[in-house]
Amino acid sequence: MRARTVLAVIAALALIIGIPVVMKFSSGGQSQDSEIQGLRIMVPTEPGGGYDTTARSAAKVMEEAKLNSNVEVFNVPGAGGTIGLGRTAAENGNGKLALQMGLGVVGASYTNKSPVQLKDTTPIAKLTEEPDIIVVPKSSQYQDIKQLVQDWKANPGGLPVGGGSSPGGPDHLAPMLTAKAAGLEPKAVNYVPFDGGGELLASLLGGKVAFGVTGIGEVRDQIDAGELRVLAVTSAQRAAGVNAPTLKESGIDVEFTNWRGVVAPPGLNDADREKLVSLYTKLNESPQWQDTLKRNGWTNAFQSGDEFAKFMQSENDRVASVLKELGLA
Repeated sequence: MRARTVLAVIAALALIIGIPVVMKFSSGGQSQDSEIQGLRIMVPTEPGGGYDTTARSAAKVMEEAKLNSNVEVFNVPGAGGTIGLGRTAAENGNGKLALQMGLGVVGASYTNKSPVQLKDTTPIAKLTEEPDIIVVPKSSQYQDIKQLVQDWKANPGGLPVGGGSSPGGPDHLAPMLTAKAAGLEPKAVNYVPFDGGGELLASLLGGKVAFGVTGIGEVRDQIDAGELRVLAVTSAQRAAGVNAPTLKESGIDVEFTNWRGVVAPPGLNDADREKLVSLYTKLNESPQWQDTLKRNGWTNAFQSGDEFAKFMQSENDRVASVLKELGLA
């Protein structure tokens, strides 16, 4: 307060003698010049899914940690995320737009034969990884993964499996890899895609699918409330806070993790690209984001800029190879 008073007096004296003075006050975090005014984060799926949760969590932390103010999150669902991908690619040079994306968009760009690919965007950062889980509603007869797989093998079409991503996405790849490892023909699996975890959750609880495959963070509350039962996790190790074995422990040779990140439109100038990379780097370093990771069961997998670009290229190659191996591309 005393410093502000002194500055005010100096400004008044300067005006009297005709010297122009420019003063800026900062409340901490990003300075006004380094903020991205009017930043919008596009979510390419319906509200309630993993991308939506990640984007809204990030926007909230940006505000709480005073990294960026007035961040808008909005949804542009459709075609497994490729509608949003196309919209992003069309915003050439727009440094005020970010697309929340991940492995699902990589796969959907293949299976939907999207005219726009991730190479047509500007890589910003990879944020998280998490395993998928195989879940059933509390009313289900299945108490463990072995019981489920036994019936699934006997009648693959009769046990529909739901996932919060379109064909080629993580919630589709995980059950297909599981089916193949268990001795089922992937093409015989009755996979029901939903546009995000919110729609999948409603169908699980409503008994429209026999079981579901999704990320832990998307159904954590329902697991904790006892509405859903986890039969297995797809990662190499058991997931913290989830009382369920890995698929490998259960005799099914599958290890699989999902990831989420952020890209921006093509054609950004260096300054705008650096602002976005810096913002997400500071987000990742904030204690508020670390708490968010822990609360949602997400693993910190931060990569930015060129490192993330190389990772995305390797994921493009990997997904194409898996889809061909499964006879799905």
